[in-house]
Amino acid sequence: MGKIAAVVLAAGQGKRMNSKIQKQYLLVQGRPLITYALDAFEQSAVDTIILVVGQGEVPYCQKEIVDAYGYQKVSAVVEGGKERYHSVYEGLKQLENCEIVLIHDGARPFVNQTIIHDAIEGAEEYEACVIGMPVKDTIKIADSQGFAAQTPDRSLLWQIQTPQAFSYPLIRRAYDKLFEAEEHQIGVTDDAMVVESMTSHHVKLIRGDYHNIKVTTPEDIVVAEAFLSHI
Repeated sequence: MGKIAAVVLAAGQGKRMNSKIQKQYLLVQGRPLITYALDAFEQSAVDTIILVVGQGEVPYCQKEIVDAYGYQKVSAVVEGGKERYHSVYEGLKQLENCEIVLIHDGARPFVNQTIIHDAIEGAEEYEACVIGMPVKDTIKIADSQGFAAQTPDRSLLWQIQTPQAFSYPLIRRAYDKLFEAEEHQIGVTDDAMVVESMTSHHVKLIRGDYHNIKVTTPEDIVVAEAFLSHI
């Protein structure tokens, strides 16, 4: 099998965290948040990691994250872009001779070896897959006035997580096409959406873990600390 890569995103502004320190560098049990995801990929079957960081953060991340924690698989630290999908594209462009790529939000510290393994297997079998979990709550679709307009069947709904894993030629082709389109800046929220909108390929849903949370708000830090205290 060809090379397996991971693009780990740490370029977000984290505005909802209400902190002067970007969330990926906040200390969680004494370590920067981003290191938990990097640890998981470093210890996995992934061959190479591309770390995508914010503007002007490359020297800091290379020294204080990659070098300080001894990550051997991080082959490049690059600047991201304005939106998440810009950052993903910058990461994808760093890869050569790659068969499978996993794209992961660095603010999800609880990705584990089972999730990574299942994502790789899903990409090998289906060429495109996303980690997620069935929703626990009833979901309402609101109208423009804020009234409940629809209640979709909960049994068909999933909350999507990362990593999202793809055949590299497929996801690169989809992103190339996205950036060739004039409307590419509208409403892209995840990588599966790029494949769905830019190709005819179907994306497989792979069961992940409810613990695989994204740290977005101060309350999430409390939850992350609680999870770590029981590991």
